[in-house]
Amino acid sequence: MELRALSRFAAPAVAALLALTTGCTGDTVQGRPGASGLRDPYFPRAGNGGYQVDHYALDLDYDPADGQLRGTAVITARAEQGLSSFNLDFSGLKVEGVTVQGEGARYNRTGNELTVRPAEDLEKGEVFRTEVDYSGKPKPLADPDGSEEGWITLRDGAVAVGEPLGSMTWFPGNHHPSDKATYDITLTVPRGYEAVSNGELRSRVEGTDGRTVFAWHSPEPMASYLATAAIGRYKVTTGRTPSGVGLYSAVAPGEDVAGGGALARMPEIVEWGSGRFGPYPFASAGAIVLPAGTLGYALETQGRPVYPGAPSEELVVHELAHQWFGDSVSPKSWKDMWLNEGFATYAEWLWAEDHGGPTAQEHFDAFRTGDTDVDEEADGDWAAFPPADPPGPKDISAHPVYYRGAMVLHRIRQEVGDEKFFALVRGWAEDHRHKNASTADFTAYAEEKTGRDLKKVWDVWLYGKARPA
Repeated sequence: MELRALSRFAAPAVAALLALTTGCTGDTVQGRPGASGLRDPYFPRAGNGGYQVDHYALDLDYDPADGQLRGTAVITARAEQGLSSFNLDFSGLKVEGVTVQGEGARYNRTGNELTVRPAEDLEKGEVFRTEVDYSGKPKPLADPDGSEEGWITLRDGAVAVGEPLGSMTWFPGNHHPSDKATYDITLTVPRGYEAVSNGELRSRVEGTDGRTVFAWHSPEPMASYLATAAIGRYKVTTGRTPSGVGLYSAVAPGEDVAGGGALARMPEIVEWGSGRFGPYPFASAGAIVLPAGTLGYALETQGRPVYPGAPSEELVVHELAHQWFGDSVSPKSWKDMWLNEGFATYAEWLWAEDHGGPTAQEHFDAFRTGDTDVDEEADGDWAAFPPADPPGPKDISAHPVYYRGAMVLHRIRQEVGDEKFFALVRGWAEDHRHKNASTADFTAYAEEKTGRDLKKVWDVWLYGKARPA
């Protein structure tokens, strides 16, 4: 994600789950309710326990004229325990019906929790299919700093951005980054509009009813906060990088001229990243460029980052670096955000180093001395807290997560040298490809991969509360 002056995140107000009695089959208790939250350090009610999702199939119909969204979500999951009931995170929209394994299921809403009780208990290990029909006008989630996430209505269209919890405003699910799944997203919109999502465009069908159906497929696992849908009158361009990665970009009218230079370098940036970090982790890359001023930040939505107007070259590098660090290798919890943002920020430094700009060492030194001639952000409070331990949810997008996170990586490079450092970076991306990882996973991996004791780096730079000397 792009860093902004104000942090966006605060724990959402989520009402307590209604108590449920244990479901029974015959006279024997088969299961118990799944947990209505995963106790994330910053968003404890995010996600749900008792199951893991394998696949989401979302069929959405949206009309910008009236703002109505009609959807069906088919969620294929595996029970990790016997389940008498389970929860889905879902905000705002009206639920019109729920089935589990093809049979009608009872359900109730409490705050952002949709509790589903199947007609029969689910057995541990059972693969089950839940279908939810819903409709209404989606409303974004407002953060205390005034920014918005979720389904955001634009002047002539809409866009969905989900970090950290906004995806629950447009589809029900297990909305925590630790539960990654594959996706099929079908978007039906009025003729004349483009509808863009993650992955590859399987088909585009012009109906006889004046509507167009776009079918998108994401075969690689994706955290739900990285899912997107953008509807608007975009100019679409396609192509391939020299190594064969597909490119699909949708740009709002007028923004193609303003951002032509940076967007034109996207194939080069993807190829550069593949050289530095290992093979690009998805089948396609690209961009969704919104009309300037319609969103206050960029987001690394998987395979197709969303930009608030024409992006700079540095921002394209940052969001594309996230495809390796954050999208392919996703955090186990929101406390691990520095693994996303520290790597993406350091990628900016490496790009500059490789293309005639300041070196990573010069960026590092600039932050230590406050030299804004090298980096305009160098006078920020990058040492306010340790990047691996933000004080609260509003801080997971603050300066230390980005810049001190990048400085942690540079300190490793200083300690082990370039050969071992870049082997570490490539190995981390390769060995955790399409998985989740925590800070503890990274520190252990770094020491194993480099063969060095890095305790002083962790104690001073990653976890130390004082400004590093």
